[in-house]
Amino acid sequence: MSEKFLDAVYKARNAKETRDLYDDWASTYDAEIAENGYATPGRVADALWKRVSEPTKPVLDFGCGTGLSGVALRAAGFQVIDGMDPSPGMLESAREKGAYRDLSLLDLDDETPIAEGAYELITATGVIGVGAAPPKTFDMLMKALPRGGKLAFSFNDHALADASYEGRLCEWLDIGAARLLSKEYGPHLPGHNLKANVYVVEKT
Repeated sequence: MSEKFLDAVYKARNAKETRDLYDDWASTYDAEIAENGYATPGRVADALWKRVSEPTKPVLDFGCGTGLSGVALRAAGFQVIDGMDPSPGMLESAREKGAYRDLSLLDLDDETPIAEGAYELITATGVIGVGAAPPKTFDMLMKALPRGGKLAFSFNDHALADASYEGRLCEWLDIGAARLLSKEYGPHLPGHNLKANVYVVEKT
């Protein structure tokens, strides 16, 4: 019987431990989360498509993992998708899916891994949260966008229970640096009784 990771993933750890966990999980990730009805990739992709129905506009799938989010973006209508992830094992699985134009290894020590203005559209599907990327990741992604650029992302129940995550979003909204285009609470991993907010924000 293959090892299960979902029970362990939502625990605080440092960046290297997180990367190693996802590397170990790569070969069984798709099967395990499929068993639990992973809904967030489709929800994030559809939310962004409702705001930007431009098939050839490039999208950066930040923290792309095994590529399920890229497949969802393709299904929604986007045709030019680049992926970035710190786990070589996850990237190998993503490469096999054929959904991406380009895939690159994310250096966790690089505080600005995305060139400013390189992408008008960025997604972070199931990326920012407890056991994954810290709240400051939201700031990094927003700073990488040009004015008018859009970020589609999710915060699951674990992230929503920690005020520091949604607090980062509120800071941007409160000072007028971003505009909330949509926010919807719905299924994340039904098999684990987890839900998530899916957001689309625009940098102003």
